[in-house]
Amino acid sequence: MTEPVDKRAAGIAKMEEVYGFSVDPDTLPGAYVAMTVEHLFGTVWTREALGIRDRRLLTMGVLAALGKTDLLDIQFSSALERDEVTPEQVREIVVHLTHYIGWPLSTGMNQVAEEVIARRARAAGTDAAPE
Repeated sequence: MTEPVDKRAAGIAKMEEVYGFSVDPDTLPGAYVAMTVEHLFGTVWTREALGIRDRRLLTMGVLAALGKTDLLDIQFSSALERDEVTPEQVREIVVHLTHYIGWPLSTGMNQVAEEVIARRARAAGTDAAPE
Protein backbone atom coordinates (compact mmCIF):
# COMPACT_ATOMS: atom_id res chain seq x y z
CA MET A 1 0.00 0.00 0.00
CA THR A 2 1.37 3.42 -0.89
CA GLU A 3 1.46 6.25 1.60
CA PRO A 4 -0.84 9.18 0.95
CA VAL A 5 0.91 12.19 -0.50
CA ASP A 6 0.89 15.32 1.64
CA LYS A 7 -0.76 17.58 -0.95
CA ARG A 8 -0.03 20.72 1.04
CA ALA A 9 3.70 19.99 1.27
CA ALA A 10 3.79 18.89 -2.37
CA GLY A 11 1.90 22.03 -3.38
CA ILE A 12 4.18 24.36 -1.46
CA ALA A 13 7.24 22.66 -2.94
CA LYS A 14 5.85 22.82 -6.50
CA MET A 15 4.82 26.46 -6.09
CA GLU A 16 8.36 27.25 -4.94
CA GLU A 17 9.75 25.39 -7.96
CA VAL A 18 7.40 27.10 -10.42
CA TYR A 19 7.55 30.66 -9.07
CA GLY A 20 10.51 30.89 -6.71
CA PHE A 21 8.11 31.64 -3.85
CA SER A 22 5.26 29.92 -2.09
CA VAL A 23 2.37 30.81 0.18
CA ASP A 24 1.63 29.12 3.49
CA PRO A 25 -2.15 28.61 3.62
CA ASP A 26 -2.04 28.67 7.42
CA THR A 27 -1.09 32.35 7.32
CA LEU A 28 -4.15 33.48 5.35
CA PRO A 29 -7.87 33.29 6.15
CA GLY A 30 -10.34 31.17 4.25
CA ALA A 31 -9.98 28.03 2.17
CA TYR A 32 -9.03 29.61 -1.18
CA VAL A 33 -5.25 29.63 -0.71
CA ALA A 34 -5.29 26.13 0.81
CA MET A 35 -7.23 24.84 -2.22
CA THR A 36 -4.83 26.59 -4.57
CA VAL A 37 -1.76 25.14 -2.88
CA GLU A 38 -3.14 21.65 -2.27
CA HIS A 39 -5.14 21.09 -5.45
CA LEU A 40 -3.71 23.33 -8.17
CA PHE A 41 -0.06 22.95 -7.19
CA GLY A 42 -0.15 19.75 -5.09
CA THR A 43 -2.27 17.78 -7.57
CA VAL A 44 -2.44 19.43 -11.01
CA TRP A 45 1.04 20.99 -11.42
CA THR A 46 2.69 17.82 -10.04
CA ARG A 47 1.17 15.53 -12.69
CA GLU A 48 3.83 14.05 -14.94
CA ALA A 49 2.19 14.22 -18.39
CA LEU A 50 3.24 17.87 -18.90
CA GLY A 51 6.31 19.66 -17.65
CA ILE A 52 6.41 23.02 -15.93
CA ARG A 53 7.31 24.85 -19.16
CA ASP A 54 4.37 23.25 -20.98
CA ARG A 55 1.97 24.18 -18.21
CA ARG A 56 3.40 27.69 -18.02
CA LEU A 57 2.95 28.27 -21.77
CA LEU A 58 -0.67 27.12 -21.54
CA THR A 59 -1.19 29.40 -18.55
CA MET A 60 0.34 32.33 -20.43
CA GLY A 61 -2.12 31.80 -23.27
CA VAL A 62 -5.11 31.76 -20.95
CA LEU A 63 -3.91 34.81 -19.01
CA ALA A 64 -3.28 36.68 -22.25
CA ALA A 65 -6.80 35.86 -23.48
CA LEU A 66 -8.21 37.14 -20.19
CA GLY A 67 -6.10 40.31 -20.25
CA LYS A 68 -4.47 39.45 -16.90
CA THR A 69 -1.23 41.36 -17.40
CA ASP A 70 -0.39 41.36 -13.67
CA LEU A 71 -0.35 37.57 -13.71
CA LEU A 72 1.49 37.49 -17.03
CA ASP A 73 4.22 39.52 -15.34
CA ILE A 74 4.65 36.68 -12.83
CA GLN A 75 4.62 34.03 -15.58
CA PHE A 76 7.09 35.84 -17.86
CA SER A 77 9.40 36.65 -14.94
CA SER A 78 9.34 33.10 -13.60
CA ALA A 79 9.85 31.55 -17.03
CA LEU A 80 12.85 33.79 -17.69
CA GLU A 81 14.27 33.20 -14.21
CA ARG A 82 14.00 29.41 -14.64
CA ASP A 83 15.54 29.57 -18.15
CA GLU A 84 12.39 28.07 -19.64
CA VAL A 85 12.29 30.83 -22.25
CA THR A 86 14.59 33.54 -23.58
CA PRO A 87 13.62 37.19 -24.05
CA GLU A 88 13.33 36.46 -27.78
CA GLN A 89 10.90 33.62 -27.03
CA VAL A 90 8.82 35.86 -24.75
CA ARG A 91 8.50 38.29 -27.63
CA GLU A 92 7.56 35.43 -29.97
CA ILE A 93 4.89 34.27 -27.50
CA VAL A 94 3.42 37.77 -27.72
CA VAL A 95 3.46 37.75 -31.53
CA HIS A 96 1.92 34.28 -31.69
CA LEU A 97 -0.82 34.91 -29.15
CA THR A 98 -1.69 38.28 -30.67
CA HIS A 99 -3.22 36.46 -33.62
CA TYR A 100 -5.48 34.45 -31.32
CA ILE A 101 -6.45 37.01 -28.68
CA GLY A 102 -6.50 40.19 -30.81
CA TRP A 103 -4.63 43.45 -30.73
CA PRO A 104 -6.44 45.16 -27.83
CA LEU A 105 -5.53 42.38 -25.38
CA SER A 106 -2.09 41.80 -26.88
CA THR A 107 -1.12 45.45 -26.36
CA GLY A 108 -1.12 44.91 -22.59
CA MET A 109 0.64 41.57 -22.95
CA ASN A 110 3.37 43.15 -25.07
CA GLN A 111 3.80 46.01 -22.62
CA VAL A 112 4.28 43.68 -19.65
CA ALA A 113 6.61 41.42 -21.66
CA GLU A 114 8.86 44.36 -22.52
CA GLU A 115 8.74 45.63 -18.92
CA VAL A 116 9.80 42.22 -17.59
CA ILE A 117 12.61 41.93 -20.16
CA ALA A 118 13.85 45.46 -19.38
CA ARG A 119 13.63 44.88 -15.61
CA ARG A 120 15.70 41.70 -15.89
CA ALA A 121 18.23 43.42 -18.16
CA ARG A 122 18.62 46.30 -15.67
CA ALA A 123 19.09 43.83 -12.81
CA ALA A 124 21.77 42.03 -14.83
CA GLY A 125 23.36 45.31 -15.92
CA THR A 126 22.77 44.60 -19.62
CA ASP A 127 20.89 46.26 -22.46
CA ALA A 128 17.30 45.17 -23.15
CA ALA A 129 17.42 46.15 -26.82
CA PRO A 130 15.18 44.18 -29.18
CA GLU A 131 16.54 40.84 -30.33
